[in-house]
Amino acid sequence: MRRKDKEIVNIEDKMHVIDKCKVCRLGLSENNRPYIIPLNYGYSFKDDTLILFFHSALEGKKVDIIKHNNKACFEVDCDNQLIEGENACSYSYAFKSIIGFGEITILESKKEKSNGLNAIMKQQTGKETEYDFTEDQLRNVMIYKLDVEEFTGKQKLSK
Repeated sequence: MRRKDKEIVNIEDKMHVIDKCKVCRLGLSENNRPYIIPLNYGYSFKDDTLILFFHSALEGKKVDIIKHNNKACFEVDCDNQLIEGENACSYSYAFKSIIGFGEITILESKKEKSNGLNAIMKQQTGKETEYDFTEDQLRNVMIYKLDVEEFTGKQKLSK
């Protein structure tokens, strides 16, 4: 990271950003061409291991890319705010963001899929509710996880 003065170093602070954000931009690559998708997500963080969960239809461009190349990057950001300046070049932007890399696995078992969906629901609703999903619901949705290998945080606070 070039701007070490903006780096979020503390893991609790990084996790606060991941917990606060609602949309994750997932970066994939097909034939050396980038493909970025904004997605709702959920996560788990245990034993210093971050896992992000996503859901989608059973088919589509994203699914095709993942099946051929499961390497991915991600980005989340929040607390975005324009910082006005005296002239155009002195304007800035406040933010908090996390960027990371890992490998995606498509989840197959009902238990894994339910756990992933519950993580997504918790992230999006803020509720600790454990939902039950029907066989049809689990069969008709793709759940995948990103095992995060590394991630960094960066922020610029408003004045």
